[in-house]
Amino acid sequence: MSLDLRVWPVHSAPICADGPREAFQIRRRLVMAAQGAWDLADHWIPVWISFGDSWRRGDEPLPWAAHRTLWEALDRRAEHVRFRRRLGGVPPLQAPLEQAG
Repeated sequence: MSLDLRVWPVHSAPICADGPREAFQIRRRLVMAAQGAWDLADHWIPVWISFGDSWRRGDEPLPWAAHRTLWEALDRRAEHVRFRRRLGGVPPLQAPLEQAG
């Protein structure tokens, strides 16, 4: 949370009508793209990552610094995550605001 990035497991994301099916399909596409080379995929938990409010500037696109921060955070956990650097995504995922404290 210190980076204001939020992780949403696809199987339970509020924007998914059928999250478990969507998660299966994402995992399958990743395995197919790797020509079946990722045997660990059965245990993967596909997630979407949402940028928090501190990254947003009205209707402006997200700054490149936001993407760089995300990719650097993922790189630090490279032994535990598989990801593709790409722009695109899903509709904004709304999270409840946290109390400052």
